[in-house]
Amino acid sequence: MRNRTNSAALSAKKDERKIKNTWPTIQRIWHYLSVKKGLLFLVLSMVVVSSAAALLGPFLVGRAIDEYIVTKETDGILTLIVALVIVYILHSISIWFQNYWMIGISQDTVYRLRYDLFNHLHKLRISFFDKRKHGELMSRVTNDIENVSSTLNSSFIQIISSVLTIVGTVSVMLWLSPLLTLITLIIVPAMFFGMKWITNRTGRLFKEQQKRLGELNGYIEETISGQQIIKTFSQEERVKKIFLEKNQELKQTAYWAQTYSGFIPKLMNMLNNLSFAIVAGVGGIFVLNDMVTIGVIVVFTEYSRQFTRPLNELANQFNTLLSAVAGAERVFGIMDEEVEAKDEAHAQAIGDIQGDIVFEDVSFSYEDEETIKNISFHVPAGQTVAFVGPTGAGKTTLTNILTRFYEIESGNVRVDGIDIRSFTRESLRRKMGFVLQDSFLFQGTIRENIRYGRLDATDEEVEEAAKLANAHSFIMKTESGYDTVLRADGSGISQGQKQLLSIARAILSDPAILILDEATSSIDTITELKIQEALQRLMKDRTSIVIAHRLNTIRQADQIIVLEQGEIIEKGNHEELLEQKGFYYGLYSSQFKETS
Repeated sequence: MRNRTNSAALSAKKDERKIKNTWPTIQRIWHYLSVKKGLLFLVLSMVVVSSAAALLGPFLVGRAIDEYIVTKETDGILTLIVALVIVYILHSISIWFQNYWMIGISQDTVYRLRYDLFNHLHKLRISFFDKRKHGELMSRVTNDIENVSSTLNSSFIQIISSVLTIVGTVSVMLWLSPLLTLITLIIVPAMFFGMKWITNRTGRLFKEQQKRLGELNGYIEETISGQQIIKTFSQEERVKKIFLEKNQELKQTAYWAQTYSGFIPKLMNMLNNLSFAIVAGVGGIFVLNDMVTIGVIVVFTEYSRQFTRPLNELANQFNTLLSAVAGAERVFGIMDEEVEAKDEAHAQAIGDIQGDIVFEDVSFSYEDEETIKNISFHVPAGQTVAFVGPTGAGKTTLTNILTRFYEIESGNVRVDGIDIRSFTRESLRRKMGFVLQDSFLFQGTIRENIRYGRLDATDEEVEEAAKLANAHSFIMKTESGYDTVLRADGSGISQGQKQLLSIARAILSDPAILILDEATSSIDTITELKIQEALQRLMKDRTSIVIAHRLNTIRQADQIIVLEQGEIIEKGNHEELLEQKGFYYGLYSSQFKETS
């Protein structure tokens, strides 16, 4: 287990190293955006209109100064005022439309991105979830995608508008006075190098911030789920200490990311004021020497602000963009994970089966560690086989191979004489029922949780399954009977009651093959008797695979297979294995002494 954990950690670090492709990530975001090309064109058209209106306003003001205020002429000034009003109204309307349409585009984009990620999660192999914290995955589905959403809502338009404003402003300034334009642009190199120095640091820090946030969310989810264990072992102080460390790491990273990004507006404001001073001072000299008019100077002072303002916005949005790209990289990192292999081309839906199972020289490795070694056994239809052995012996791995959660490296697994790879995974798993150690229940009514085994089951069939599982009596004692709403993960009812509901769900699915993984562990004696009685009904005439540490629960098994380090070391029924006086005999004797 230690090697497996280390391998998982190394794999996770390897994934983090791969997620560093900023430009490809932007291209992938564009792939989602481009679905709405028509609406994007309208948004860009409105951005062009608003940018042109923003440039035209100061130009008309300059004309008003030179042609009417300086000359004290009044003919035509009303027309110019009306033109100014129309320009600014057009500017406001175009901004409203571009924001309205862009919100729709961004929400549609994020909707499809979130759906694709959620859909992809359900295609991933079980081994992927074995080595990932659920809270960290939740952070990618929620925080990281929300980051992309907020950036598309605000930054996309501002970046395009800023670029157009810069290009338009410089073009008009060059047309009015090339010399004064060159003097105004003296500050650009200072802006460029200042921005480069800051963004080189903020990019790395924003990526680190997203990583730390994911780790913190994962730890919070883990501690909330494990509250009972934490309190049982009085580990509250230790847990709070670890949380404090992780929270401190996130605080430090976020502090420096925000601090460096905060330098950008300060730098831009300083350079903006410097630009204004240069234009005012040099422009005043030019006016005195009749090189330009007063109106041109007014236009230049306004344009110099319009020039530095989009630069400032670009700088701010660049930081936001970096944060969003960091989140998108983490999302695409999951979407690039290898999915569960597709069904073979010749695979067909499985029909009715008897449940005859054969393993022939099956081997399997997990994270480059061989966990199953040349396993062979036969379970005739309708019989029960029990897997026994120490933790890590490979018991659960064998069931994961049978369900094709894991794919074997060599050997064959047959059901009714047919290689399981000849069946589609979905149809194969539909023929199997599961009662696991940790019975997972969804938030919803008891009826809905039982019906999860067969969605088209009637209410009568649901209640009949509950009766066969010995669950009906406790269900009727709950507040609303079968319509009682369970909280997430079935909290509010006992572990034994969860198991009974899980058995009812399995009964309703009417499986040909039944898999019981520690189904009666951690259950009180009275509840265990109820569960055992329900399981006997469920196992009748079905091929059953039982994983158990409590050997008294498998004494009636037709076949018991003892595993150690991925190999079969003993095989037989209860009496035969006791007669051999081997590993099983020692294990049974030790448990018998413990209970006697």
